[in-house]
Amino acid sequence: MKPYILAIDHGTSGCKVAVISVHGEVVDTAFEPTPLYLFPGGGAEQDTEDWWNGIVTATRRIMSQGTVKPDDIAAVAVSSTFSTTVPVDKQGRALMRAITWMDSRGAPYIKEAMRGIVNIEGYGLGKILPWIWKTAGGPQLSGKDDIAHVLLVRNQHPEIYEKTYKFLGSKDYLNLRLTGKFAASYDSVMLFWITDTRDINQIHYDDGLMGRLKIEREKLPDLIRATDIVGTLSREAAEALGLKTGVKVVCGSPDHQSALVGSGAVRDFEGHLYIGTSSWIECIVPFKKTDMFHSIASLPSAIPGKYQCINEQDIAGGSLPFLLNNIMFYKNELQQAPAPVDPYRKMDIIAACVPAGSNGVLFTPWLNGERSPVDTTTLRGGLYNISVTTNSSDIVRAFFEGVAFNTRWNLRYTEKFAGRKFETINIVGGGAQSDVWCQIFADVLQRNIRQVNEPIQANSRGAAFIAAVALGNITFDDIPGLIRYTRTFSPDPKNSGLYDSLFGEFLNIYKNNKAMYRRLNG
Repeated sequence: MKPYILAIDHGTSGCKVAVISVHGEVVDTAFEPTPLYLFPGGGAEQDTEDWWNGIVTATRRIMSQGTVKPDDIAAVAVSSTFSTTVPVDKQGRALMRAITWMDSRGAPYIKEAMRGIVNIEGYGLGKILPWIWKTAGGPQLSGKDDIAHVLLVRNQHPEIYEKTYKFLGSKDYLNLRLTGKFAASYDSVMLFWITDTRDINQIHYDDGLMGRLKIEREKLPDLIRATDIVGTLSREAAEALGLKTGVKVVCGSPDHQSALVGSGAVRDFEGHLYIGTSSWIECIVPFKKTDMFHSIASLPSAIPGKYQCINEQDIAGGSLPFLLNNIMFYKNELQQAPAPVDPYRKMDIIAACVPAGSNGVLFTPWLNGERSPVDTTTLRGGLYNISVTTNSSDIVRAFFEGVAFNTRWNLRYTEKFAGRKFETINIVGGGAQSDVWCQIFADVLQRNIRQVNEPIQANSRGAAFIAAVALGNITFDDIPGLIRYTRTFSPDPKNSGLYDSLFGEFLNIYKNNKAMYRRLNG
């Protein structure tokens, strides 16, 4: 089993730490929740000290249990939320709370930067073409990319912008806390949209793109591969974590790229579906390509020399705690009871008892706008076709199905982008623990859904595999043989016609109401 990797999976809801062997066996895990701060106008921030304290607490809990000894840890690797941005000074101190991937306050500045004389879908034709040519994509107008966060700081917090030594993604900030070194990986810096990715083996900052956005090169970290060693644990970090100094810290990857590796879908055109707070369908592709109309592009993966096509649904699994905390057990004069123990397991039981189609109730999971296949900040969630016979059980299943319908919407364009149908899709993330949800995905997508063993550990396992490659213990080609599957869910033919019909109405809800949402939330 030795050596082991300490894998840090930093997500929106908290910090998960796992000890994983270089062959992917999960030995021990611990989790510490971290708060999310939401503000009017699309603000979503987190405190970097909450992250660090969560990582320290979780790591110390594992090490105190004695399952492994400090001498057994060969490397540390981080997976973290994509497009969460931290401005830091020369001493590596965060100058403000991190601006998370959910934050859309930079949208006006991106829209202004991308607007032209002739506009297509909000992009000036002359403005966007250099980005598509060099990066395969371009900044999303929703303002949720790193570059929008940088422009937000420059415009609304000029004093912080002036003091900023480097803008770092959250994964690279955590590496800084571990090692004292400023660096980013080719994949983690992607959503700053200022790197030329035409040659996947020679990715570099592009002076022209930086000049168009007036971003100074000195405010950006140097770039290395995900499989490179950033440095070693500093004395301060080692003492805080209960580890030895000198342990190697591998650069690692954001959550999208780590989950792909941890799902085992590391070969060309092998699809994986991740269901966490957000969700995505992705695969490795052997080409650089762009679908600017549905926010899909070939971007650098964690695997050196490989692109992956990336799309993302903004809120997916995150809709279930919303239903639980904001609706069913929201404390007011009518409701004072706490949520039950293990509420998500109880939601599974409820959803399984409701017939496919939720008795006609439809849910749209656009609680924070949407990223793909449409890029908008104004869409909102909704429940449709409620009648006097509708009950909360119907609504629970409708939430499960609504996420699956949105996933089918994304799958349509992801498969078109890849140029082939994904016959089998590996499913990972917290939502993949639900057998009921896996079957709903199989029925709605009409694809075989293969449940990866311990799916909630996919990001951690991916970080550990990346570190194992960096240490020379395995190659990426070895990974498919190291993945174990719990079960494969096949589509139930009885439900195909029903879900085809409901999916059509799901799309009609978007088409018929998108203008109303713009009026209400624009």
